[in-house]
Amino acid sequence: MNATGKCLCGAVRFEAEGVDTHAHACHCDMCRAWSGGPLLAVSAGNVRWSGESDLARYDSSEWGARGFCRRCGSSLFYHLKPADQYLLCLGAFDDQSPFALADEIFVDRNPGGYAFAGEHPRQTGEEFLASLESD
Repeated sequence: MNATGKCLCGAVRFEAEGVDTHAHACHCDMCRAWSGGPLLAVSAGNVRWSGESDLARYDSSEWGARGFCRRCGSSLFYHLKPADQYLLCLGAFDDQSPFALADEIFVDRNPGGYAFAGEHPRQTGEEFLASLESD
């Protein structure tokens, strides 16, 4: 599917092709510190940005980088470097209605106080990292 989105102030916008409607939730410490809660994101193929001078990138680890607006601080994407895969933050999409939660990772890092409803795969950090090594 194709979709559009933007940061809170509108300085950074995107048009994305090949957007997956299956959303992923990550409860790891870095994602929660970056987004203020679990990261909810979907993978996308080709992404075109406008307002790139306001798009900042932070290399948060060896394998990942995070993108955000320099003006308003909105979280916009997570870039998985080894796979060159972009995961766009659900809250940045203009229309969030097509998306449904598909899975959760790092559930052992969930601090409590919230839980996502529904039946879907849930992996601990150890299980998730082991699955990456087996691929």
